[in-house]
Amino acid sequence: MARDEAVIGVTGRLLVGTRGPAGPGEVLVRVRGGTETFLAWSEEALPPGTGVLVVESRGTRQVDVIEWLDPLDEPAG
Repeated sequence: MARDEAVIGVTGRLLVGTRGPAGPGEVLVRVRGGTETFLAWSEEALPPGTGVLVVESRGTRQVDVIEWLDPLDEPAG
């Protein structure tokens, strides 16, 4: 299946933590006017609830993610 260009660069939150090279987790992202879930792969293990950025699409509803701290979510001060 072709890669899904629409999800690259989108942020989301892990529903199921990733296990690094040992296996994927699951991420919920806002895309195409709604929310969708994808299998999420990362180089290092990330716990559930982690904010992530989608950096690549593997096709077949699988993406590569990195941890992402949204600067707009940071408290002022």
